[in-house]
Amino acid sequence: MAFERLIRFVADDGKTYYGNLTKETPTLEIEGSKVEVLSGDVATGFSKTSNQATVSKLLCPLPRTNIVLCVGLNYAHHAKEANLSVPKFPTIFTKPPDALAGPLDSIPIHPDCQSMLDYEGELTVVISRDAKNVKAADAYSYILGYTVGNDVSARNFQLPADVSGGQFGYAKSFDGFAPIGPAIVSTDMIPDPQKLNYTTKVNGEVRQKTGTDDMIWTVAQIIEHLTRGTTVRAGTVIMTGTPSGVGLFMEPKGFVKDGDVVDIHVEGIGSLVNKMKFQ
Repeated sequence: MAFERLIRFVADDGKTYYGNLTKETPTLEIEGSKVEVLSGDVATGFSKTSNQATVSKLLCPLPRTNIVLCVGLNYAHHAKEANLSVPKFPTIFTKPPDALAGPLDSIPIHPDCQSMLDYEGELTVVISRDAKNVKAADAYSYILGYTVGNDVSARNFQLPADVSGGQFGYAKSFDGFAPIGPAIVSTDMIPDPQKLNYTTKVNGEVRQKTGTDDMIWTVAQIIEHLTRGTTVRAGTVIMTGTPSGVGLFMEPKGFVKDGDVVDIHVEGIGSLVNKMKFQ
């Protein structure tokens, strides 16, 4: 593969490039570093160049996505803390393209979403080519790589049945509610996504700590389910579910406030660091 850790950035010349990080780098240290420049894009593929550039501003690794597909209730310990039975098939909901945000972006929080704002740290998958009726055994060949995601959630629009109708999507679909990054790490670097550890912190306090071996449906099984009779386009983002430790189930509740920083770190990928900015 042409990259190990794919980033997108604005260089000192003001132009936007894709680049390759050769090693996991703390997110706050990526800006100011020099990286290999890549040519191409998700649709056409990437190739190496002989050029290097200095990262002036780190961007979302994808300039756009057609959709963000999300899996609910996919960690055994999370299902237990929520006191919910596991369904026969994965629970699926979506986020629109404008929910996408970058690894260092401040997330704008509408006034109506501020009372019960929550985080959900998630291992996230990016699809490399159009996929339909993919069997789990072949799923990895459709993966561009792995990144870190935060399924930002306005619980006040999710929980009350008279408000949500039992649907997740609206509560999770506001602009900026799907930050990802800092890099998309190739499948060569992460051969088995079910053997990763990750941690979610709010203002430095550990809230979520898990291994992806606690997932109920594996990444491959999720891709098989999502592509059943359905075309999943190249560049689609898949958030694979969150572990136990969300603010909703803390006592007292651990909802995030204005100015809180949510830091989600997945080993081998890096950290997503976003400040919540109440509007």
